[in-house]
Amino acid sequence: MAEKYSREMVEVISKNLHRQQDLGKVPVLDVRNLGIDFGGLTAVDGFNMTIGPTEISGLIGPNGAGKTTIFNLLTSVYQPTRGSILVNGINTKGMTTAKVNRLGVARTFQNIRLFTDMTALENVKVGMHNSIKCGFISSLLRLPPYFKAEKEANKRAMELLDFMGLADVADTKAGSLPYGVQRRLEIVRALATNPSIILLDEPAAGMNPTETEELMHQIRRIRDTFQIAIFLIEHDMNLVMNVCEGIVVVNYGRIIAKGTPEQIKNDPAVIEAYLGKKEEE
Repeated sequence: MAEKYSREMVEVISKNLHRQQDLGKVPVLDVRNLGIDFGGLTAVDGFNMTIGPTEISGLIGPNGAGKTTIFNLLTSVYQPTRGSILVNGINTKGMTTAKVNRLGVARTFQNIRLFTDMTALENVKVGMHNSIKCGFISSLLRLPPYFKAEKEANKRAMELLDFMGLADVADTKAGSLPYGVQRRLEIVRALATNPSIILLDEPAAGMNPTETEELMHQIRRIRDTFQIAIFLIEHDMNLVMNVCEGIVVVNYGRIIAKGTPEQIKNDPAVIEAYLGKKEEE
């Protein structure tokens, strides 16, 4: 039975201005006055943003600013105390993480969450569970539709691995791969879900400068090839400033700045959040 979602088509508060081809289109992600409290502590408050269908956006801020909490809200790991999240115009209120994924939101994690005892190929196929068309009986009895679906899944998974330069490690267990390769594999698994937007939580963490430079090119290739949006948390400012078209800066769970990389790097509030307030002489 097809799932039914309640649609809440509402006027966009702030138009996306970062990519010309996204103007006038329904944002892939539209966040309104988002907030969450844990007991008496407000972790995120008044978070608003839109991301166009093919935009690369960044979320930055000092440690403990609330960035990963925001990603957890966007993927329904946490349910917000207030506010709303629309994915392609559909309100995700009350949805499970699995339903939000089926709407088109994929994610990687700050701490890699691969199945370490499974091969790279098997990890990617796990990400394809929503799209593999094979009934329970066919799978149980190994009927022809099962083998057809399995063949198609293998082909698609290998294409995605090859896209990220990982075809040669397809049969290698994920846990034995180098750290940077595991990071890329997690992105491939996210792509396997056929997302509209991928949330990358510190994708360059633990990478050397060469790997980070390659990641920058791969992020652009993913957007341009699959025509999807990318929203990333990252502490590597060189990567953020060179790959993101729009950036949101948070501190203590609230937005302190929004804009282009050029606007952000010259914003006094951002400089103060990272470096501290300059004492008057």
